Amino acid sequence: MADERPPIQLELPLPFPELSGDMPLLPARMINEYQYCPRLAYLEWVQGEWAASADTVEGDHAHRRVDKPSKSFPEADELDDAEKLHGRSITLSSNRLGLIAKLDLIEAEDGVVTPIDYKRGKRPHVARGAYDPERVQLCVQGMVLQEHGYVCEEGALYFVQSRERVRVAFDEELKQLTANAINGLRLIAAGGHIPEPLQDSPKCSGCSLVGICLPDEVNYLRHADLEPRPLAVMRDEALPVYVQAWKAKIGKKGEELEISIDDEKVQTARLVDTSQVVVMGNVYITTPCLQDLMKREIPVSWHSHGGWFVGHTIGTGHKNVELRTAQYKASFDDKTCLAIARNLVRAKIQNCRTQARRNWRADEPVELLLEPLKSLADKSQRAADLPQLLGIEGAAAALYFGAFDKLIKKPDDSKQMSFDFNTRNRRPPTDPVNALLSFAYAMLVRTWTMNLSAVGLDPYRGFYHQPRYGRPALALDLMEPFRPIIADSTVLQVINNGEVRPTDFICAAGSVALNEDGRKRFITAFERRLSQEVTHPIFGYKANYRQVFEIQARLFGRYLLGELPEYPNFTTR
Repeated sequence: MADERPPIQLELPLPFPELSGDMPLLPARMINEYQYCPRLAYLEWVQGEWAASADTVEGDHAHRRVDKPSKSFPEADELDDAEKLHGRSITLSSNRLGLIAKLDLIEAEDGVVTPIDYKRGKRPHVARGAYDPERVQLCVQGMVLQEHGYVCEEGALYFVQSRERVRVAFDEELKQLTANAINGLRLIAAGGHIPEPLQDSPKCSGCSLVGICLPDEVNYLRHADLEPRPLAVMRDEALPVYVQAWKAKIGKKGEELEISIDDEKVQTARLVDTSQVVVMGNVYITTPCLQDLMKREIPVSWHSHGGWFVGHTIGTGHKNVELRTAQYKASFDDKTCLAIARNLVRAKIQNCRTQARRNWRADEPVELLLEPLKSLADKSQRAADLPQLLGIEGAAAALYFGAFDKLIKKPDDSKQMSFDFNTRNRRPPTDPVNALLSFAYAMLVRTWTMNLSAVGLDPYRGFYHQPRYGRPALALDLMEPFRPIIADSTVLQVINNGEVRPTDFICAAGSVALNEDGRKRFITAFERRLSQEVTHPIFGYKANYRQVFEIQARLFGRYLLGELPEYPNFTTR
């Protein structure tokens, strides 16, 4: 009987040449991450992803003492054999090895140095006293010390919670394991292909990047053999801060934003509780405040006084050039653009049907609207090109907005002012309902623009909406399915619940816009809608719409990078 075992895949070392040009050194921590999970190392090292968690915060706290660097530490040839020395937070590198390591603590005694790496938590009770990723990271530190001429034969891991040291000998087995990890990380970085996600691994639930990696979601969409586990990410309590008062000023004092009008403080907001700053109209932000917001990666979005989204200010931006390269490449392929656009339009029409069915208030059956919308949703999949698809979307919008008035609650007393809607119009909107819709869409564009920038995509290079100066085409693309269930839903909610009244509008030169008080109430309702928790229609777990937006943006990135066969649109039932 023939041997059916798969052939052994040999690992060839990828030697690192003497450092030249902009060739990067591999950090010891990244080699630790590779040993833990190659995909995690690729996300952090190649794509520049990072997310804090309770574990990383606890780790930073455990390192607070050794993060204070020593004034000096003697070179290898200057060590005194009779002297005991300690050095904290020392960074060493080797151009020949292509490695760099930050050593928490170095102890020198009798001419021998020992690196001590601080770890949070308690010592694990495993065979070698510690897990391989931590042992490998310590071995890298030993390699760099040896390269600098120090005598270094072992290291130690210090576990802060149990206050125990675990000795780690740099034997041949550990050196080989470390060399394999170094070569493996170099190989995947040079190859430019993200490793496969782990399948049903207990490592994923404790990983800070699980919401970025999406291992269960990617595996489910590719194989559909394992239900995704609930997405357990750190709850983000931060919310946007809106400033719309005429000639308001935003400054920074300590750890707070300070909003003042005519040099009189009217409000404060803690920076730790601020996810972004939204300014409307003539609002001034001081330079120190703006710089600090950029350092903290808190974006600022700029709107006209009427709410039209103008642009946003961020820091240096996301490092994931690989993702943007894939986006640009795909955006020049007509077949890819059409495939993405077809699915976006179908999802939008399906969500319009759901919105109409949930809010129908007319006497005639809602099926008279739902059936033709369903027909157009199916027809969108057969569109031969983008102009034909635009025509299908326009026909669906005409049907939907033609019946939009039947979703609006009318007052019991006919003498009371009511919201009447005849047709969709914009630039400028000529009635209160259209003013609300335009404002809601502007806020949704801003939300998606910020979201796409945060995950590393370029919001201005789209697939359905063609690029045009100043237009966030990709944000307009991916927000299409969410127009009815976020923007339209919020408009219907504030009208039908009486949160916004017909008297909350101002009319000028044939256009209608919300006044300041009405805008405050609408913004509150919009943010409340984003915080609403829903069941994801594909994965089955609960998430609020803010998290859904990030999940969808990251899944779109996974699709562009070739990990998914198609982009899974979000459609409600």
